Order: sequence, then C-alpha cells, then structure tokens
Amino acid sequence: MHCQNCQHENPIEALFCMKCGTKLERNCIDCGASNPIEALFCIKCGKLIEENASSTGSVDLPSQSLPIELKASEGERRQLTVMFCDLVGSSTLSEQLDPEDLRQVMKVYQEACAEVITRFDGHIAKYLGDGLLIYFGYPLAHEDDAQRAVRAGLEMVEAINELPLQNKQLQQNLQVRIGIHTGLAVVGEMGGGETKESMAIVGETPNIAARLQELASTNSVVVSSV
Repeated sequence: MHCQNCQHENPIEALFCMKCGTKLERNCIDCGASNPIEALFCIKCGKLIEENASSTGSVDLPSQSLPIELKASEGERRQLTVMFCDLVGSSTLSEQLDPEDLRQVMKVYQEACAEVITRFDGHIAKYLGDGLLIYFGYPLAHEDDAQRAVRAGLEMVEAINELPLQNKQLQQNLQVRIGIHTGLAVVGEMGGGETKESMAIVGETPNIAARLQELASTNSVVVSSV
C-alpha cells in the first residue's frame, strides 16, 4: 500500500504508514474516489475495491487490530498514544504500611489497572514503581487508539475508586492521576547488555504524556488537544 505522503510502500493490511504515520487510503479503480484503507466497497459508487479481493473473488475482511512486526535492532516511526498513570500518595502509604501490606496494595492497584488496559487492547510497557507506562497503538494498532486510551483512563479511575468495596482487606482509598498524549514516536530496542528494552519509545510524545500526568488533579484524566 503506497503512502501518498512519504511514498513509502506498506503492507496491504496496514492502516497507517509505517514510515510517517499518515493514515492510508485506497482509490477505487472504477470511479477513482478515495476510500478509507479498511473499506471493502467504494463509498462513492459502491463497487468492490479490487485490492481487497483475492484472486478467487472472495473478500478478506480487515482485522480489528493489527499486530506490528518490528525487528528488535531497528526503530520504527509510529503514531502512538501514550498514557502515564500515577498512584497518588504512595510515599505516605510506604510510611504507614508494613512492606508486605504495601506490596499487597500495589499488587491490587496494578491488577485493577491491567484489567482495564487489556480490555481496551492497551499495552503496559513498564511498571514504574507506583506508576504505569502504557501504549495504545503498539504492538496492536486500531484507528481509534486515542479514544480507547481516554475511555480506559476514565474506567481506571472508576476501578481504583471501587477497590475498597471489592477488596475488604484494602482499607485505603486509592487515587490516581492520568495523562494521555498522541503523537509521533520511534519505537525500538534501547539499552545495552542485559538491560535492553525491545519496545522503548523515544520522542516528545512520552514526555508530554508524563507532564500532563503531573498536571492532572486527583482522580482525573488530562488529555492533550493534539
């Protein structure tokens, strides 16, 4: 699939250009109308878009989510939604609780977040002490990754608020702050020796998401306007 922006040739199943992140489109061979990449029939004339058809005449339905293949040693430029989630008051908790009790609290918090994130096809890239770094759009990409991230963030706040009701051993009312930003980033292997990370991201996108998380009020989600 040819990208009209940077001219890069992408796999037929790609929704976005793997080189510049531009959304890909297909031209109808009958009327020439530009169609979304996932379209099976032309939005203007209704004809079958032949690029989606196999040689036998059957149509391959586009998958809801597309795994992204990336060689570990290479970096890939991608449009990515990054979420930072931080547990509020963790330092106070560490002073009040026995280490074993604190570990249990952290475990319950992380499991609650992971359940929501998994449901929206997000990926927890790192557990950063009392924080979480989450990707939407890698390694599974959807057209609505930004919306998925926002919905997941709101449900994470709700899930954390309900934890004391679901877990009677949890006496504390936990609170979180969440920041979300969508933009270009390079995804690939970083680090050296035994500490290499295969899915590290580099660019302004994670930095903006982290700053938004710091600006968020307790139990709120801050989303960039971009």
